[in-house]
Amino acid sequence: MKKYFAIENIYVVAAGCIAVWLLFLDPFIGVADNGDFLRIMGTAGLNYYDAMESYGDRFFSFAHALFAYDDFFRGFYPSTQILLVTIARFAGQLLNGSAFDIRILGFIYMVLLLAAGYIIMKYNKTRCGITAVTLAALMVFLFTDIGYLAYFNTLFGEPVSFVFLLLTIGTGLMLTNVQSPSRKLLVLFFGCALFLVCSKTQNAPLGIGFALIGLRYAWMKEESKWRILGVALAGATVLASVIMYIGAPKDFKHINMYQTVFFGILYDSPDVEGDLEQLGLPTHLSVLAGTNYFQSDTAIPQNDPSLKADFYDRVSHIDVLQFYMKNPSRLIGLLQYAAEHSMNIRPYYLGNYLKSEGEPPGALSYSFSGWSEFKRHWMPNQLWFIAVFFGLYFAVVITEWIRSRETRVRVRIELLALLGLTGIFSFMIPVLGDGRADLSKHLFLFNVVFDMMVAASIVWLVHQIASRLRMR
Repeated sequence: MKKYFAIENIYVVAAGCIAVWLLFLDPFIGVADNGDFLRIMGTAGLNYYDAMESYGDRFFSFAHALFAYDDFFRGFYPSTQILLVTIARFAGQLLNGSAFDIRILGFIYMVLLLAAGYIIMKYNKTRCGITAVTLAALMVFLFTDIGYLAYFNTLFGEPVSFVFLLLTIGTGLMLTNVQSPSRKLLVLFFGCALFLVCSKTQNAPLGIGFALIGLRYAWMKEESKWRILGVALAGATVLASVIMYIGAPKDFKHINMYQTVFFGILYDSPDVEGDLEQLGLPTHLSVLAGTNYFQSDTAIPQNDPSLKADFYDRVSHIDVLQFYMKNPSRLIGLLQYAAEHSMNIRPYYLGNYLKSEGEPPGALSYSFSGWSEFKRHWMPNQLWFIAVFFGLYFAVVITEWIRSRETRVRVRIELLALLGLTGIFSFMIPVLGDGRADLSKHLFLFNVVFDMMVAASIVWLVHQIASRLRMR
């Protein structure tokens, strides 16, 4: 009977009840489409349910529960999200052949979230009960916040990054805590990492870090088959990262580069023509400074053939990196701008309700939003705060690594260090790859990492205090 009251089971029940309340009971809660749904719908055989609805009803203002079935591969968007949406689509067609209910996909995400929490809880126990309770409470309070869960009832890619980062860290910690981890568990870790890395193009660089930590796992055991498997899976992860980045659709690359230069570097630039010369671009493009790719009133249309020769074929992200290396103050200014938007888990410009609920356009639900609202209103959204927090986090990680002598413990600490590095990358990549565009949404993965670091830091602190009290 006692095992039923294990902390991991209590977590599953508590988090599951909150998720069911938010996702499956009335009123329906989702996130309105900003145009991104089209990417996955064209690939996974879905379409908008009401072909006649207005632009204002379809985008930004209202969430949607039902979608129409359509042909597969009307376009192609490379993402591991395709697999999850396709599974949900086929399940939905069995249940309702006339329309796809997005809550089926939401259910899949919920199961993955609960599985991740269960693994993290079960395989990271200590003898200190207060530590386990603290971790469970934080997992519920932080990660079942409506800012995260509302994404589950959508076709956005954010929930894939969310649940698979938790699963990757959870299975990675499990590998260091199980007495004799199986090769199946090693495959599961790399599988979760691949789902994360290949869920969005901006996640592709993360594969290098998870491949390196995978090599550390490969050398935790002396068994030759284990090591060969670990090295092979690490290599596959690197290869997948490269393919994911190179294989990104050309249209997306053009959009990102346009945003990076004209809505990033040249936005409020003190010397637009000078910046263009540093980038090796013609100065007549200065008329586009401060514009974004989706504006309809630009002096030169974004798809104008002249831009291919004058811009898209002449600049790369390497040129952008070199520009910021020569002008570090400009990079710091852009990072400060990003920091001002870094504590928003949810996009506040996208509505949560169905139009039929009678709520005004863009209305938001604040049910179980304690953490997201605390972060938004009380957490310092300044670059100095992020720098100090990450600095203290890495100081503790390095200190614990030096103090430890056991290989497994060190690998576990290295995984937590990789989590922090993932946070740095997920903060920098949107800025360097998309300028100032939609940062509240593009910094979603940074928020997930930041919150995981907060949870790890609080649990570590509680454990240190409890250990010292026991020694008295």
